[in-house]
Amino acid sequence: MAGVPSFISDGPWLGLFLFLLVVVFFRAQGTYWLGRWARGRADTASQASPDARGSRWARRFSGPGMDKAGAFLDKWGFVGIPVSFLTIGFQTMVNASAGYSRMRWDLYTVAMVPGCVVWAILYGGLGLTIYSAFVAAPWLSLAVLLALIALTFGLTRLRRNAGSAARTPR
Repeated sequence: MAGVPSFISDGPWLGLFLFLLVVVFFRAQGTYWLGRWARGRADTASQASPDARGSRWARRFSGPGMDKAGAFLDKWGFVGIPVSFLTIGFQTMVNASAGYSRMRWDLYTVAMVPGCVVWAILYGGLGLTIYSAFVAAPWLSLAVLLALIALTFGLTRLRRNAGSAARTPR
């Protein structure tokens, strides 16, 4: 597998699982601490002057995605953190929002570990399945991959066109 050291990808599934577990653990912790750092910068900047550099961080951590992640954490609390690991993209916003809202680090870490385990199992199993399919039938796998890319590109383009048509005045 590209990007994964050979002693892991050539070895048993447990090696891949442990590798992915370490990767997602440090990624989630890094996102959490980036959120806490940004909150500290935003708080310092708002006390100094509203036009300071840290207020840019506050603006970056606001918006519809972060608002949705904050509302998700308000509703579900630290139970929502492992659930967020079942999503793509939203997981990062929830982790950053947990740091930005200054959720206690120990509670965050305890809640994060089950999510990391589930994420590593899902991505490890999916990765090995895709790798096995590609080794067994490379041309078919490549055709399926190209079809998925074309479908994604077409749906994205269709959604953009529908959004721009709705915004144009009549």
